[in-house]
Amino acid sequence: MTPGPLTIGPDRSLAAARQMMLDHHIRHLPVLASGRVVGLLSERDLLLVQSAPGVNATAVSVAEAMSRDVFTAEPDAPIGEVIETMIDKKIGSAVIVEGDRVIGVFTTVDALAALHDLLRMGDDTLRP
Repeated sequence: MTPGPLTIGPDRSLAAARQMMLDHHIRHLPVLASGRVVGLLSERDLLLVQSAPGVNATAVSVAEAMSRDVFTAEPDAPIGEVIETMIDKKIGSAVIVEGDRVIGVFTTVDALAALHDLLRMGDDTLRP
């Protein structure tokens, strides 16, 4: 999990979101309104909307491009269950929340890092 993730408000522009992603080398931004998760903006969402003809990234809000169906998990959720849900839903991230407070983002890269750590500790004969 990436702890203490950057977040963005739904009224911010796609241009601002893109700049945050570039500056901090991230691909997912939880979208918060009044401190609560209302969406998730992925790099894919952003690029899809920005690539549409005639779209002005400074005029389009994050709310117009974000995914509203956000998968959230508590920090003590078993990692296997979180990964299983991500696989079943074919999603690349989970927003980790404690109550209403965002405390992290768990992505496919985090899952691969966990797998890598497991393989380093034991038998690395698994094949793709």
